[in-house]
Amino acid sequence: MNFENFTIPFDINPEYSKKVAYFSMEFAIDQALKIYSGGLGFLAGSHMRSAYNLKQDLVGIGILWKFGYYDQARNHDQTLQPTWTKKMYSFLVDTGIKFQIEIHSAPVWVKAYYLDPEIFHTAPMFFLSTDVPENDHVSKTISHRLYDANESTKLAQYILLGKGGAKLLDEIKLTRDVYHLNEAHGLPAAFYLLKKFGGDLAKVKEKLVFTTHTPEEAGNEKHDLFLCHNMSYFSGLSIEEVRAIEGEQDDRFNHSLCALKVARIANGVSQLHGKVSRKMWNKYPGICEIKAITNAQEFKYWADKPLYDAKDENDTMTFDFRKKHLKKRTFKIVADQTGNLFDPNVFTIVWARRFAGYKRADILLHDKERFEKLLNNPKYPVQIIWAGKPYPMDYSAISTFNTLVEESKNHKNMAVLTGYELALSKALKQGSDLWLNNPRVPREASGTSGMTAAMNGSVNLSTDDGWIPEFAKNGVNGFVVPQADYENMSVYDQDNFDLENLYNVLENEILPMYYDQPDKWRKVQQQAMDDVKTAFNSDRMADEYYKQIYA
Repeated sequence: MNFENFTIPFDINPEYSKKVAYFSMEFAIDQALKIYSGGLGFLAGSHMRSAYNLKQDLVGIGILWKFGYYDQARNHDQTLQPTWTKKMYSFLVDTGIKFQIEIHSAPVWVKAYYLDPEIFHTAPMFFLSTDVPENDHVSKTISHRLYDANESTKLAQYILLGKGGAKLLDEIKLTRDVYHLNEAHGLPAAFYLLKKFGGDLAKVKEKLVFTTHTPEEAGNEKHDLFLCHNMSYFSGLSIEEVRAIEGEQDDRFNHSLCALKVARIANGVSQLHGKVSRKMWNKYPGICEIKAITNAQEFKYWADKPLYDAKDENDTMTFDFRKKHLKKRTFKIVADQTGNLFDPNVFTIVWARRFAGYKRADILLHDKERFEKLLNNPKYPVQIIWAGKPYPMDYSAISTFNTLVEESKNHKNMAVLTGYELALSKALKQGSDLWLNNPRVPREASGTSGMTAAMNGSVNLSTDDGWIPEFAKNGVNGFVVPQADYENMSVYDQDNFDLENLYNVLENEILPMYYDQPDKWRKVQQQAMDDVKTAFNSDRMADEYYKQIYA
């Protein structure tokens, strides 16, 4: 294949002929390609699959992480141990393309690898690496670990994605009308383009669009402006010129704010998040319009087809049998990892996602007495599974994970699993009856795991955050706890309010329905499967990006 003059290797649907480059730090494409950490990657992976389904003129640009995010292993006492293993991928094509970009005032070599669309049915994708013999050791490590904890390395990674990705498009002579930044990590692309267009900011704005995923200002990354400048983040712009663009005199460079100043249009990732983002950023002059396009996941990849077939044929016996079969299959993983034998006839709750403080993994354990009662209820037995990858340097999240592991040693119907990647994620959605999601409102921008749970007949129990307000009809296709007055309540009071309501819904509505009214429970499952199928399929999302953001 000729990468000197690259062309999209399939016929483009004329509806989607605008030429787009999509920049993301992580993509969850397949279990075998470990270059993602969590929701941002799951979303980007589904977006790439849908771009392929719709035959859009879109190319994905990411980084080939030599050690991935990390491999989740266990210490001898079952607690969490992050390990880093070198990854090898025979299905990626070495393009033979190598070029240099400036990082920290020095030239760094960048090599490009290609993922053919037919391998995993995605948009054509390019992955960048600095792990080449021409680079010194420090430069090689830029593409080693996703979200490296070292501040300089992290900034170098953003430069590699943004500046490296934009330069790659020039190297392969692939003209793009739109540069789509999925989060602000790829922002150095804007400064690369600014230099390329001779300082014409209006020209950069024409091409740049930005998706923000962070619903609170403190969560948006800020780094020392002078460090960013020394790292060659701004492609030669002076501190004064950067300040003029960002519009702030602060010594901390606000990546998201700057992205909102240099993009033509931006979007939040749920309707609620769009509202929260507009309220949060509108106090700054000169930001672009912030729309909302609700995240989604690819139906074809995630949904269990036999379960949908049984539902569509109104075959309740086959439907129940299939769900039980999926549970049995998942419980083999539970037994293999923990030695606990779970029962497919018992109601199974799963909490599985990235371990972040606001997601409150251990909220049910805040009332120890009630938790014991829940796990030891002879009338309505339950089984409960946790899984998720804390950030390897987030010691508070790791401590939460380890606390759950310790607690699980006291209960044969409680398990904590490791290795929460695409394959385990899919298994847990298939093997759960209830998908528990309890972030502190309004801190979850979207939260897509509940969508793919619903695609596998797992019912959502959630706080009213992210995508849930657009989907949930309480008691009809899922369960939503009443919303706390989160603007006026302390975090402590909000947590207690949500805890009380989660238990009330579980004990008084969900468990009695599952055990005493199985037909009614099945109706809720199937209603969720119907409601999620089109509205939260990423084909809808990829189409909306073209019509509302790229157009």
